[in-house]
Amino acid sequence: MPKIKTHSGAKKRFKLSKSGKVIRAHANKSHILNKKTTKRKRGLRKTTVADKTNIAQVKRLIPYK
Repeated sequence: MPKIKTHSGAKKRFKLSKSGKVIRAHANKSHILNKKTTKRKRGLRKTTVADKTNIAQVKRLIPYK
């Protein structure tokens, strides 16, 4: 079997935790930041776990991570 190619966009956006959960960054942190509160922007800095409905697809895109 040949190797599976890793999806270039996915490898930049997701990583796997030691327990196999998919870690992602929050959206809405790139522009139009004036109207967002400091508390909201601070919360968006942190990473979060991807939803269970997306985990299988993301793991297929990053097979060797």
